[in-house]
Amino acid sequence: MSTYLTILGFNSAIPTVNSSPTAQFLEMEERSFLIDCGEGTQVQLRKAKAKFSKINHIFISHLHGDHCFGLPGLIASFRLLGRETPLHVYGPKGIRKMLETIFTITETHRGFEVVYHELDKDYSEKIYEDNRVEVYTIPLDHRIYCNGYLFKEKPKDRHLNMKEIAKYKEIETCDYHNIKAGKDFVLSDGYVLKNEILTVDPAPPVSYAFCSDTRYLESVIPIIKNVTLLYHESTFLHDLKEMADYTGHTTAQEAAVIAKRAEVGKLILGHFSNRYGDLTVFTDEARTIFPNTFLPKALEPVKI
Repeated sequence: MSTYLTILGFNSAIPTVNSSPTAQFLEMEERSFLIDCGEGTQVQLRKAKAKFSKINHIFISHLHGDHCFGLPGLIASFRLLGRETPLHVYGPKGIRKMLETIFTITETHRGFEVVYHELDKDYSEKIYEDNRVEVYTIPLDHRIYCNGYLFKEKPKDRHLNMKEIAKYKEIETCDYHNIKAGKDFVLSDGYVLKNEILTVDPAPPVSYAFCSDTRYLESVIPIIKNVTLLYHESTFLHDLKEMADYTGHTTAQEAAVIAKRAEVGKLILGHFSNRYGDLTVFTDEARTIFPNTFLPKALEPVKI
């Protein structure tokens, strides 16, 4: 099972003819996560051929419109599509009031439960976990309360070496679970078959860090250390650093410094100001510090 990220939108502030505000669709260990939900997200989800019914967890970084104004419409569409299973929404304190006010005023009646997980901590915390995936907040520094999110696969069981296992009739199907979990197998004569003979190494777990709107913030470095893929906002080039600081944003150069110091595998930039027509200037600036930097490509799944 592979992990894929589909960037649905990466524009800052307002939609344009050719780009949408921030939203991402992450498929990890057969789970489907939506990260931010700017205006038009459900249209982008349809273009990406994402199955709405598989989205059970939505993570909102902050309550600026270009990151959450698509959420009421998406939830309303879930109802029209006959959803019955609970939907978990993670976001800053106040997201419940925002959504429930809209639903009340518009008389949007839901046939399913929305479970709110309101966030207000200024430190990283685990907010989701199952037997395969765990999710942590990444506290950021924007004009209002804001979090990024870190998604991590849990270590996988080892793979059975069936060619080797077939040599020993004493090993039965019921023993496979323990062997995959890393245990040795003891034959009836007392001989110990080492686990590394009976199994092969699984693919290493991957991780993805989403750093939404934020000023340059070194405290994120230990949280995202060694992640497989980092998405980091880079609203401006470094010649506008003063404006970036004032508006609560990061430059491409600063995003590259974060990626380099955190020793991430790959960096994708995003959340570009509409003042830039040619986006390659962002990678030109960032690659002088972190060569493995790329621009986002909307609706093209990226294997993590």
